[in-house]
Amino acid sequence: MNSSPSIPILSKPLLVLDTNVVLDLLHFEDAIAYPILAALQNGRVHCAVTAETLEEFRRVLNYPEFELAPTKQATLLARYQNISRTVATVSSATELPHKGTPIHYGLKPVWSCMPRCSDPDDQKFLELAASSHAHTLVSKDRALLKLRRRCATHFQVMTPAEAGRWLDDINSGSAIET
Repeated sequence: MNSSPSIPILSKPLLVLDTNVVLDLLHFEDAIAYPILAALQNGRVHCAVTAETLEEFRRVLNYPEFELAPTKQATLLARYQNISRTVATVSSATELPHKGTPIHYGLKPVWSCMPRCSDPDDQKFLELAASSHAHTLVSKDRALLKLRRRCATHFQVMTPAEAGRWLDDINSGSAIET
């Protein structure tokens, strides 16, 4: 049993969704991502977020190309918060082994056992998946998808379509849980 208060003990699979996947779920209502949204809404899986990933979603909703009114932005952010669980990120160097990549949370450097993503903005999703003990990181981002094999000992990295098929397999009882 893990004694860390920042890591939820859950009996259901825990997902981390990158910002583009959340946009597909909540704003674009992408049919490929619908199985993920349905699983989150009916409680078959959980979604982990941090203050940093929520802030990125809020910031992206404000992009001019989306032309979203402030009330619509607030609604989408609230919907995301309602289907997710906020977890703390790694806060001290003692929570991860002293090997790998140095990363910074606040003013303290900590060591990460995760590979370095070629897109620094996406590193937070790798770190969240690792520190929350997520089962799966769902992304369409090539930089994250390239790291599948290197992350495999910690969690799976899947596209929304792959995650949808995996969730269908879990629902039918044919998936093997890791």
